[in-house]
Amino acid sequence: MKTSAPKRGAFTLIELLVVIAIIGALIGLLLPAVQKARESANRVQCQNNLKQIGLALHNYEGVNHNFPPGYISQPENPAMGPIDPQFNDAGPGWSWLTMLLPYVEQGNLHNSLDLTLPCYDPANAGAVRTPVAIFRCPSDFGGGNPAFGDTVNVVDIKDQSLALFGRSNYVASVGSSTLWCSWPVTIEPNGVMYRNSKTRRASVTDGLSNTVFAGERSSNLGDSVWPGAVPFSTHFAWPPFASLGTGGTNRPYDGPGAFVGAHGGPCPYEDPVVIHPPNSPLGHSDQMQSGHPGGMNILLGDGSVRFYTDGHRLSTWMALVSRNGGEVIDEYF
Repeated sequence: MKTSAPKRGAFTLIELLVVIAIIGALIGLLLPAVQKARESANRVQCQNNLKQIGLALHNYEGVNHNFPPGYISQPENPAMGPIDPQFNDAGPGWSWLTMLLPYVEQGNLHNSLDLTLPCYDPANAGAVRTPVAIFRCPSDFGGGNPAFGDTVNVVDIKDQSLALFGRSNYVASVGSSTLWCSWPVTIEPNGVMYRNSKTRRASVTDGLSNTVFAGERSSNLGDSVWPGAVPFSTHFAWPPFASLGTGGTNRPYDGPGAFVGAHGGPCPYEDPVVIHPPNSPLGHSDQMQSGHPGGMNILLGDGSVRFYTDGHRLSTWMALVSRNGGEVIDEYF
């Protein structure tokens, strides 16, 4: 006589629910670990980007005997177009990152630009939209910016488009004050790279290792670009920072230079007059901001990259962003 093994019936509903619950619990345990590992890799990549930018800055300085200006403005040159009366800005607007292109293996892109024309001139429209990977932090995710992508639509106060530029997540440190507030500005920035600056290595008397040259800005706060600053443009902050910072309530904004630079305050031209370090909840559109939890990568003048954690004394940040303040930094950062 032939016998057959009893057939196993289908899963009962209870068994199925138990299996689903177990799988869900395993995913819940695994997902944070995966996210943590991914963020760790992103942070390292961001640090590598800034190290390459730091090396490029010193190569540029070795050739030109000064560090690049934050951006170039020539209001005295009629060929550079009309002057923005609020900020005294005019073309060409080319930024420090544009000047570093040949030093970050982007010579072909640099050669495709007509630097004798403004960065927003139609002749440069195609090239200035080009994404440059080394200028992007992999942890940048757009946040409240509804137009997040590889390009930034640079607009005026009425949201009218002035240019379409490639996005960046790295901005130059202008210092305590700004040079894009309402004109006239009587305080010269004490940072390294600002409008029309030609800072020499010897001018950084606080020491290269004690001076911030550049840092991050997440698109969660506001847009940044690599090509340059456009006269009459308005640098808006995105939610959740749309109720505080420069410009007053509802929709704070800054001038054209904020697209390529940041400052640490206090600046007498701002409202409120405060120091705003990286990731400050005040949400000034021209401050530094990071997509990394707990702090931000900063590039120091000696080419090193440090992770500046949240919660330091405000005086420490104010000392780090000045090149010649003579402050003593007595806190590990």
